[in-house]
Amino acid sequence: MPTQISRIRSVTLYFLPVTMRVPLKFGNQVLDSVTCARAKVTVEAEDGSTAEGWGETPLSVGWVWPAAFDYENRHDALKNFSISIAEDLESFESSGHAIEIGHDYIENRLHNLQDRFNSDREEGTELPHLAALVCFSLFDIAVHDAYGKLNNCPVYETYNADYMSRDLSTYLKPAADHVSFEGLYPTDFLSEKPELKLPVWHLVGGLDPLSEDELSGDEPDDGYPVLLRDWIREDGLDCLKIKLRGNDSDWDYERLLKIGEICRQENVTWLTTDFNCTVTDPAYVNDILDRLKNEDPVTYQKILYVEQPFPYDLEANRIDVSSVSARKPLFMDESAHDWSFVRLGRELGWTGVALKTCKTQTGALLSLCWAKAHGMTLMVQDLTNPMLAQVPHFLLAAHAGTIMGVESNGMQFYPEASAPDREVHPLLYKRQEGLLDGSTLSGPGFGYRVDDVVRELPVPVYG
Repeated sequence: MPTQISRIRSVTLYFLPVTMRVPLKFGNQVLDSVTCARAKVTVEAEDGSTAEGWGETPLSVGWVWPAAFDYENRHDALKNFSISIAEDLESFESSGHAIEIGHDYIENRLHNLQDRFNSDREEGTELPHLAALVCFSLFDIAVHDAYGKLNNCPVYETYNADYMSRDLSTYLKPAADHVSFEGLYPTDFLSEKPELKLPVWHLVGGLDPLSEDELSGDEPDDGYPVLLRDWIREDGLDCLKIKLRGNDSDWDYERLLKIGEICRQENVTWLTTDFNCTVTDPAYVNDILDRLKNEDPVTYQKILYVEQPFPYDLEANRIDVSSVSARKPLFMDESAHDWSFVRLGRELGWTGVALKTCKTQTGALLSLCWAKAHGMTLMVQDLTNPMLAQVPHFLLAAHAGTIMGVESNGMQFYPEASAPDREVHPLLYKRQEGLLDGSTLSGPGFGYRVDDVVRELPVPVYG
């Protein structure tokens, strides 16, 4: 019989500040630094045995909480809410598999904790639910890691009936009569033979220079590429994700033309477009795609899918997007908080889901299962994950069966943050021949090999 978690015994929380070598733009937000929140969670089994699990997530303010008010106010709120979760988890009474514990916490505690936290904040500055999920995700990931260690096996080997006492019908409700989750578990929707070498997507940020005439003279001289063409050659890239503005069609269109020309010259095969939730009318995206199809059909054919052009809040913005998905596969990202939002997105015409571990490992797996059961396509997108955060992110993509590999751009924006991890997993933190290679991951849980990574952690902020 598998060993089940009986309780969370202790939680330790660290904040690791990271400075970016070049700025990163999310919509109308420009980031030059990030705080990575790292958790160590100790769990106890029914027999008294214990295991430590680790989890980490960048608290990416601009992505989780786009707003007009002060950045540091939002940044401090994310850190303070993470501390509140750490305190709350130590009194959380739930047992079983990591998915059962994560789901129980999200459903029964996280919303209430968020409401209490927001009751002390001014109107218009309340912490959104996406931010709450990101703050909880590192703890959830750590519990999954600990569960694998408790059973001395990789955690992806535990998402089945041998370890889980509840099947997927406990968590998921189908949208169609012919779909049933009775007797099914996450493993039924995961790849039987996960690939540990994945095609990797490079992020072309809205501020990234494409050619020498766009250089400002302030670019870093640190041995890493700056221009897109140099990144393509250095890392053998074959997949580019293009950040667009979503509120300036001429700029967006010219950006696609310029990058398309570089792709032809450098033999890059695939593109995707990311409008970062700034579009409110499907005609904006359709007009760009139609014009590109007529005037630059080669670049149009390279676009594998379109990512999240429309606002985060699907319930408040019930936009029929089927005209966009008739042209290209259309993937939810920020809107896909959980499987119920994926269901709503499907009703509105979305055809795919971009999963992120920063919305919790538990939630990502449940969304994956719901989406696959209803014929939706998957991708695994980055939150510029460095250090430990890179590992669950990569493994989710390896097991999910994505439309094409995995996005990974931490090496573009803060490569040296992961230097100690790169010593242990060299090709998981360095893209080579257009691939990421996770074959050095080994051992129970997520296979981090934390003891082999030489890193001095800061003083904990909790625990």
